[in-house]
Amino acid sequence: MAGLSLISFLHFLKALSYVRLPRDLTVFSPNLGFLWLTAPVTPQAEPDPPPVGPEFLRTPLYPNPPLLQPLHPAAFSDLHKAHLYLPEDTTEYFVRTKAGGLCFKPGTQTLDRLPTGVHGEDRNERPSGRQPARRQLSGSRTKRKTHVECPCLPGWHGPSCGVPTVVQYSNLPTKDRLTPRAHPRRVINAINVNHEFDLLAARFHELADVVDAFLVCESNFTAYGEPRPLRFREMLLNGSFDYIRRKVVYIFLDHFPDGGRQDGWIADDYLRTFLTHNGMSRLLNLRDDDIFIIDDADEIPARDGVLFLKLYDGWTEPFAFHMRKSLYGFFWKQPGTLEVVSGCTVAMLREVYATDGIKLRRREYYTMPGFRQYENRTGHILVQWSLGSALHFAGWHCSWCFTPEGIYFKLISAQNGDFPRWGDYADKRDLGYIRELIRTGGWFDGTAQEYPPADPKEHMFAPKYFLTNFERFRYLLENPYEKAEPGG
Repeated sequence: MAGLSLISFLHFLKALSYVRLPRDLTVFSPNLGFLWLTAPVTPQAEPDPPPVGPEFLRTPLYPNPPLLQPLHPAAFSDLHKAHLYLPEDTTEYFVRTKAGGLCFKPGTQTLDRLPTGVHGEDRNERPSGRQPARRQLSGSRTKRKTHVECPCLPGWHGPSCGVPTVVQYSNLPTKDRLTPRAHPRRVINAINVNHEFDLLAARFHELADVVDAFLVCESNFTAYGEPRPLRFREMLLNGSFDYIRRKVVYIFLDHFPDGGRQDGWIADDYLRTFLTHNGMSRLLNLRDDDIFIIDDADEIPARDGVLFLKLYDGWTEPFAFHMRKSLYGFFWKQPGTLEVVSGCTVAMLREVYATDGIKLRRREYYTMPGFRQYENRTGHILVQWSLGSALHFAGWHCSWCFTPEGIYFKLISAQNGDFPRWGDYADKRDLGYIRELIRTGGWFDGTAQEYPPADPKEHMFAPKYFLTNFERFRYLLENPYEKAEPGG
């Protein structure tokens, strides 16, 4: 108990290092107000919210401050109760050549130019990432067998050209055991959404043909416990996401967890727990070797890595993604990567993590009660690995990537635990101040960062959907407040 108290006190001291003393101490303890007579006892909101124009949150547009428009649950249909049957993926990803080779179609050069008459090729070769053993010559009249490898396009590797660069240059310890599957797995991607609708659209377009079910959870409460409108539900019903609607399982969280207002981490964890429990219970025809991936709304895995997980056996679990880090937009590229542990098989999710997504993201599978039993039952050695590397991004993490008005909404919606809670300070909520942060790449504590150069033409700059709709999403791709150089 004493240890927990010490840890809590150290976290408190860390938070204090970011605030101005003594006035801002009232955020943590109103009783300290006697130290200065003019200080408010609680953080004060502006009398009037900032003006909200047609650019407030984008897709959909907010005509009024969103916290003033909660939607009553009585207006609901059965959208939040519907089940989704997972069909088999019958796409032909691999093709058998005349010479007996098995080639991944998107990763292989023109198939009609492949070798078609290699003598002695084993026609019964099963899909495999390893070269079959070659027989020794027994005489001058015995011709040597030749293993057929597919000619790979740039970015693809392995005998079948089905291993993407983010796996080839990853820390996966079992690369020599990778084998194409006879039948693809199904992929489930789970997300909590607040108002990240542009990022959500980019996710849908990036992963539409490889993810089989999107579990999307929305609440009529913010992470801070205030009412909010169900905008994603409205968009589903008005046709905004018709192109992906058949794969979406809508999850409605209609309550705020006890203690979540006092300790924001309770609310933060509960969002992922509810998302996983509710969403997975509504999927039909699940298999143990199907894949579960849980992300924050601002974390978007790249398509090629997810497709590899779907099509290959031989990788270990759980797995993470090395993601390109950006702030306010893809134009501010931060050093390094965000390594997010977010995926495993359905069997591991159930037996090790008790179908709780927050336990998966905590990286502590080896302390879970079902860990050893799962290893023994399956015969798998559980070794965490990460798609991608510091030089090969396997996705994108775009933090605080909104218009200034969207950042304002994020500030006032934030949970009450990740201190300092910048939304508690009126000067941090000022739209002019937020625009200046976007322009400079600075942070709310006044620090400035050094960023490596970023060019929209570079590989993995941003999801393809944003780049192909450059004008619409220019605010995420080019600094909208960058000042022109003198004489430019």
